[in-house]
Amino acid sequence: MGLPQRLILTLLSIYLYSATVVNTQQEFKIQSVELIIEPRNDVTAGTNVTLRCHATVSTSTGKGLIREYTILKNDKIVYTKTIGSSEDFVYQLHNARVFSTGLYQCKLDIQGDTKLSKAQRLNVQGLSQPVLHLNTNVVNEGEEVQATCIAPGEIGSFIFFFFDNDEQISRVEGLSNQAKTTFRLSGADIHKIHCSYKIRTAEDTFPSTKSNNVTVSVKELSITPELKIFPDSTIYEGDHLNISCSAKNVHSSSEGYKLFLSQGTKLLRTGNSTINHNMVAVPKASEALTFDCRVVVRNVEKYSEKKISVVELFSVPSLTMSPTEVFQGQIMTLTCNSDGFASQRINREDLEYTLYPSKNLPSSGKPGVFNVKALQNDFNYTCSAEAKGIKKDSKTLMIRPKVHVSALKISIEDKVILKKSFTILCQSNGSLPINYTLFKDNVQVGTKVIREQNRQAVFMDVINEPGERQYRCEAKNSLHSNKTGSSQHLSVNVIVPLSQMTLAVIPSSLKISEGKELNFICSVNGTGPVTFKWYRTGSVVPLQTNTTTETYSNLEIKPVSKNDSDEYYCEASNGANKVRSENVNVQVFMAPWKKGLIVVACLLLLLLLVLLLVASMLNIKSKRDRREAAAELSVKPSSPKSDDPLTVNLTHDTDVYNAATVKVDRAEVSVWSKRKPETESDDEISEVSNEPNVEYTEVVHARSTDPARVPLRKGTDTVYSELQNSPNGFGRIR
Repeated sequence: MGLPQRLILTLLSIYLYSATVVNTQQEFKIQSVELIIEPRNDVTAGTNVTLRCHATVSTSTGKGLIREYTILKNDKIVYTKTIGSSEDFVYQLHNARVFSTGLYQCKLDIQGDTKLSKAQRLNVQGLSQPVLHLNTNVVNEGEEVQATCIAPGEIGSFIFFFFDNDEQISRVEGLSNQAKTTFRLSGADIHKIHCSYKIRTAEDTFPSTKSNNVTVSVKELSITPELKIFPDSTIYEGDHLNISCSAKNVHSSSEGYKLFLSQGTKLLRTGNSTINHNMVAVPKASEALTFDCRVVVRNVEKYSEKKISVVELFSVPSLTMSPTEVFQGQIMTLTCNSDGFASQRINREDLEYTLYPSKNLPSSGKPGVFNVKALQNDFNYTCSAEAKGIKKDSKTLMIRPKVHVSALKISIEDKVILKKSFTILCQSNGSLPINYTLFKDNVQVGTKVIREQNRQAVFMDVINEPGERQYRCEAKNSLHSNKTGSSQHLSVNVIVPLSQMTLAVIPSSLKISEGKELNFICSVNGTGPVTFKWYRTGSVVPLQTNTTTETYSNLEIKPVSKNDSDEYYCEASNGANKVRSENVNVQVFMAPWKKGLIVVACLLLLLLLVLLLVASMLNIKSKRDRREAAAELSVKPSSPKSDDPLTVNLTHDTDVYNAATVKVDRAEVSVWSKRKPETESDDEISEVSNEPNVEYTEVVHARSTDPARVPLRKGTDTVYSELQNSPNGFGRIR
């Protein structure tokens, strides 16, 4: 490498490095990216379309940035390019086709920072007309034809279709805008061939118009199939048939061919030359026998078909039984018979009948007639008819022996109430259907037919008069026999609803003394059994419950007490209804002996109170006398005179003062004095004095009853006198 070249490379490296440094240092922000489709979003095929990607980018220096643009179609990358300018990026779609239809987006990437535009849809309409080419216009029947279909200018994923007179004969798929195929045309005629195509996109499929028609003339092959059947006249069942299949007008230069002989859908024989087949004629029900001879040359088929009718030698036998219904162990007759036969070939006596299974069958003496005893369970029979080596079997006859009715039962579901409907049930064992008949007192009431297993015959009846009734059921399940089953008689007692209820009380007076006996008797009109219940008002629990066949009952309370005072009533029910009596108010009074006892107790109490009052009065009088006696001692009267003598004698024998006798007007009064204790209570006031011990004595002056001295004051006057102890042991009054 020369020096100039090295210098250029060095300078270029320095430039790129400096540009990279500038770019790494420059700050930017992608503001928006917009995709614009020009000239418009909807265009026709062949239009040049421009996808313009416009980006708005803000930079810190204003210098260009390296930008990477990507065009996407239906989220798949179509094209990518890196540019260094800020100009719009443009992507050209030259000669746009339907395959270009889709959603387009533009993505901008600057140094890892990306932004995607909104999607814009491009619709390209119109496909070019396909062009068809054939390698020949004249072919022999069965020869191959090569066709080429071209979609000029189109691109994408293609499906090509080839048609013969509007009937599709081939289909080719691929990515090329042309397709080739080969096919064979059958039938000597003029054939019009054309093609079409479809282009598949991610969202839809777009079909093209038809191509040009190309006419092909097909020459018919001279070879033809030939089918022969012997005999060719009336054919009877069992006749031997000879059938041949061959090809005519075969030239030695013709391509190889193959023959096929079939009867309906059954292939009998194949071969490369004449085919022969032998068989016995067997008729098909309401259908003729169809034979087919086909020759195949170069995928070209030609065929010949014939139908023959085969006369049935005798009909398929039928197996019947008599009678049409049979019971277990009953003898029945089975008849095997072919209704029709070909009298030109056989007689009726030529037919032989066989019954299967045929163990221990008694002989009836007639052809095809068998006597059989019915088993206990279901069983099957078939029979066959045979003549001229031909054997035909009948359909299977299933025999289900019936069971006679037995264990017939009759029952009543509801209670039988006068003038109300009730249900009677009849049921028995046996084969269905079963006819039931109901009788009341040997008079028929109604009939029912039961056709389902475990179902009962349901009858409704009403009895309008009291008394006993007799019911029975009869059952029958045979149309050809008078044998019936009968139930036992069912006796029915009619329940008469209760009415006219009365409640009596013994004793008849509703006021009774304690200790007596009380009886309630409740009676009704109706039929039993009747359940009686006795209640006290306000209670839901009965005092007594009694069920009896009688129409009355009683409640006994003994002995009665005060607590038995209340209102009573009774209820009665017999399954038909319930009735209630009126309330009876019972009052229990106190016993006479208790009343006498209370009177005696009251008198004794009154006497005791009188005695206590007398004793209290005597006690008060005694206290008053004692107080009057104590009032005779007095120091001076309340209005003393100067000349009344007052003498007080005090005797002081010991440390404790004794009683002294004081004479006032020659009357003696006892005076008591008592030294106060040294320790007084907190409520008393103690006085301390330097004087000698002083005691205060209450002296009561008795008033004279002298009438000369008036007015007199009632009661007593209290005078307090001071008694002082002298050194000589005598007290002194001050």
